[in-house]
Amino acid sequence: MSLIDTLARMEAVAAGRAQPRCTVRHRHLSQRPLVLVPLTTAGEAGAPLGALVGTDREKPALLAVPQPRDRELRFAFLAELAEAVLPYLDGFADTVEWEERKETDPETGKKVPVQVELCADAPQLIVPSGSGIEFVRLLGRSMRFRRTAEQEPEAPYPAPPHVPLLGRWLTHVGERARVPGSGLLLSMTDLLTRHWATGQSALEDQHLGALLSWIDPPPGMSGRAAAERAECARDADGQLLCPPAGPATDPAFDNRLLAPAMARYDAGLPGAEDALRALVEGQLRPTWDAVWRGIDLLRALPEGARVAERWKRDRWSYTAHRDRVRAGEPPQPRQDDAVTAAQKLSARETAQARLDAQEALDDPLVMAGRRLAGEAFWGTVTAVEMAFSEGKRPMPRPLVTVHTDDRPQLSEGVRLYRPLADGRTQTAEFVAFEGAEGGESRERGEGRGHGEHSAPVVRLTGGMGRGKTPEPGSVPEPGDTVCWTLFEHSPRGGPELPDPEDTPWTHGGPPPGASEAPHDAPDPVTAEDYL
Repeated sequence: MSLIDTLARMEAVAAGRAQPRCTVRHRHLSQRPLVLVPLTTAGEAGAPLGALVGTDREKPALLAVPQPRDRELRFAFLAELAEAVLPYLDGFADTVEWEERKETDPETGKKVPVQVELCADAPQLIVPSGSGIEFVRLLGRSMRFRRTAEQEPEAPYPAPPHVPLLGRWLTHVGERARVPGSGLLLSMTDLLTRHWATGQSALEDQHLGALLSWIDPPPGMSGRAAAERAECARDADGQLLCPPAGPATDPAFDNRLLAPAMARYDAGLPGAEDALRALVEGQLRPTWDAVWRGIDLLRALPEGARVAERWKRDRWSYTAHRDRVRAGEPPQPRQDDAVTAAQKLSARETAQARLDAQEALDDPLVMAGRRLAGEAFWGTVTAVEMAFSEGKRPMPRPLVTVHTDDRPQLSEGVRLYRPLADGRTQTAEFVAFEGAEGGESRERGEGRGHGEHSAPVVRLTGGMGRGKTPEPGSVPEPGDTVCWTLFEHSPRGGPELPDPEDTPWTHGGPPPGASEAPHDAPDPVTAEDYL
């Protein structure tokens, strides 16, 4: 946790309500998201009890399993879920736009421009908490390998054709949720905690009702009191006033209401199923309303400038998976091969570095945290001295002196980066502090007392064009306000990895061929089968 985040939590405790961590919204919010609030049975991993799902906050679809131990009822729940979700996922597949990309020509080996389809928009699923994301991934895993009657006519309990298809889509959005900054599958608690700091622990922030109580407490109540009420308050029957739906249920609900209702259903009493559905809806509806309340709070924030760029990457991801499904490719394997796993890890590390940089560039409050950490400094240009590089073709290398109150962690030769108005990034390197006599401590910005100012001198090395004279506006002038960062604005990935068929023996060798594909083999139980 950064220093500024700690300060925000302390201020939230003192003020009695959550404090903003951002001035803009750093995640894309669809105009028509699909909200999914799942509920699972206690004591059995992945056994669904019910769900509220839909895009209309006033008319959600209720799916309920009267007896989760009944295999046929659980399979019927998955079929109903597929019927409710797949039309939404497919609704973005045919509205496309054309983008120009460079691809390698197989004959010449050169990069050539080609026109490719890109879906104009993509679906967005929102669940209440991080546990909901894990449940979506578990559902995808359990559904994508199901066999249909066409594949295995003699198999018991054949699945409808759309059940494995939904499993593939849920697996895709679940994997995409692991990419930092992605917006295909979002957790409301993660969204809210990214933009507000509360006076409670990170674990307590996973309770959506308590989190919203800190952000928007009822009139006349402090955030702490409202959160305590949301977590602990019960009615005369001992039931929580704010059921968690996390997606686990409250033990008091299980013992006093759910178990007797299931016993009446097992006994075949009239009206037992309708009573069970009413119980499940009563547990789900408060969380459903809380998710939409969180969406309203987030929509009140202006969207960050670079959010659209990250959403475009999600659109590319959605388009690529659409193409794989339509091409009839097999479902995702149970376990990635070595090269695919390394590629995913490298992509996620790059995405995390890119997200951290973009959030700081979009949001002065986030940038303040980087400045406090010594990873950036903001100040006013006090002097500009024209200089040139040495060599056969001297290039402009102006020296810029900046007056700042920050304490950046600088040493001679450190690379610096500055965003330009046209979206490019200007590079520079740190030379010394003005007036320093070459001491190590002065180069690192140390030795200054509280309240002292510094004047780092930086040498511009890029962003000025290729001519002998810098382009207009590329060199700051005295009096201009500038912000230099010690982190890259567009970090690149690591070295290229070999093709899967060239995997060395030290990493398991090449993956099995198409005839030995993992999806054709039995699917053993692994640790991923348990939440």
